[in-house]
Amino acid sequence: MTQESAAKFDQSRAGEYARQSRIGLAGYDACHELSACMLSAAIGAGHAARVLVVGAGGTAGEIIAAANLEPQWHFVAIDPSEPMLDLARTHIKDAGLSVRVETVLGAVSDIDPDTPFDAAIMIGVLHHLPGDTAKKDILAQISTRLKPGAPLVVAGNYRTYASEPLLMAAWANRWRMHGAADDEVQAKMGRLMQGAEPPPSEDAVFSLLADAGFVSPVRFFASLFWGAWLARRNDIDGRDRG
Repeated sequence: MTQESAAKFDQSRAGEYARQSRIGLAGYDACHELSACMLSAAIGAGHAARVLVVGAGGTAGEIIAAANLEPQWHFVAIDPSEPMLDLARTHIKDAGLSVRVETVLGAVSDIDPDTPFDAAIMIGVLHHLPGDTAKKDILAQISTRLKPGAPLVVAGNYRTYASEPLLMAAWANRWRMHGAADDEVQAKMGRLMQGAEPPPSEDAVFSLLADAGFVSPVRFFASLFWGAWLARRNDIDGRDRG
């Protein structure tokens, strides 16, 4: 995540993140739980693993779900937003998992590539990165820090918001369902339209993954604009040789 993207997640947004995220994404906790289940299925249940978690600030839901499922997993959790990372640290401590989680304030490029990870998770990051170049770069940075064949879970919004008015109307109804007045709903939807740049299609997600050396993506969760996929780093240089 760029510093510009990280700036959106300041102290005020961190404070309301958990509630807002669960309204904005129907199935928020299910996505984190299924991500853990998919990674465990890909690695093999009961095996030790080091897992890189990118954009880990916030509820730490993906870490807590995975750590509870697989007690031999350890995590390096990185985020460029200090308020969001502090929030994650609080949740990790409350869950009794601090000894298994190293937190890093910074970017994926700050992680040593010479000690590759067994798996990676990146949830809710890709659509906050402006343009394909930044999206490709973060996926490539992750790829170079994974062992050959290692799984990656990536999740976030995809499809251009304006292209799906029915889904936008349903998304607005999520906020109404949770007590937001009409003017508040309109303000929220306006910020969503201006504040993110999701990949325009699932094929675009697959293309970004392929360019970074990931193969065989499979979608395992969907909720309105949101999707979650598991793919694998292909081989020693991260490129698909067909």
